[in-house]
Amino acid sequence: MKGLALILILLMAWTVGLLAFAARIVRSTPAPEPSQAQGIVALTGVSALRIAAAMKLLEDGKGGRLLVSGVNREASRADIRSVAKAPGRLYDCCVDLGFSAENTIGNARETEAWAHAYGFSHLIVVTADYHMPRAVLELHAALPDAQIQPYPVTTDELDARNWWRTGLGQRRMVTEYSKYLVILSREALLSLGPREHPAANPIAEVRRPAPPPVQAPAPAKPHRKPHRPDSRSEHGPAPARP
Repeated sequence: MKGLALILILLMAWTVGLLAFAARIVRSTPAPEPSQAQGIVALTGVSALRIAAAMKLLEDGKGGRLLVSGVNREASRADIRSVAKAPGRLYDCCVDLGFSAENTIGNARETEAWAHAYGFSHLIVVTADYHMPRAVLELHAALPDAQIQPYPVTTDELDARNWWRTGLGQRRMVTEYSKYLVILSREALLSLGPREHPAANPIAEVRRPAPPPVQAPAPAKPHRKPHRPDSRSEHGPAPARP
């Protein structure tokens, strides 16, 4: 009987937490206008709205550079530019693409490498509203000294206001909440002892815009002294003195 009561209590606590988690997601959008940061990071997903929203922040001058993390390896820069609806000049100079991340942990490590390469300590992070709580946990774990500004966007991946109305919405919300609890528990356990941060992914995993080719200067021509004709060769040997 006590075991059953404990299970019911845990189930009730989990359900209350799920409802609170869903309410938090609903309240997070529309996101307030973020303050100026050094860099912007877009975490890719099913919806292209994440990248487009991050690009708009870059256009508005909210950050100096944009990292699109978790790009499909088969996608090209032209493909991402089309999705981002980006102006060519701004895209070519200030957008980096990360291809190494395959999940949220990978996003955090890719962001860590990028931020360290540029010396950024203040970032705006753009992702789907339901994904933001877990993404922020992972980013804080990878960049404990950085300032992270969440900028969640509403996408068609999950309707957070009506998630219980469809089976897909229920599965996605429950899965995301469960993953969030796992990471929250992991961080709580790690906080009890010394923490070792894994080495960041090499920045070579992030493809930066290629710089314009530099043309080497033409080699200088060797200086030649003007030829002075020898008088003896033109007029013959000098006449002997008597």
